[in-house]
Amino acid sequence: MKTAEIKELTTAEIAERLTAEKEALTRMQLNHSISPLDNPQQIKAARRNIARLATELRAREINK
Repeated sequence: MKTAEIKELTTAEIAERLTAEKEALTRMQLNHSISPLDNPQQIKAARRNIARLATELRAREINK
């Protein structure tokens, strides 16, 4: 998910996506520890997505 796409979302949608992404990351890490993922770069991409969402959420809190 790109930054421009994130900025178009509402604050509630960002918080919801952040929760979903964190859960998906946890599942991916658990699955990867049991049997290797086909593309381990997915974990890196998920972490960066979480960071982008959290950054936008924090920026909106500061600008209120």
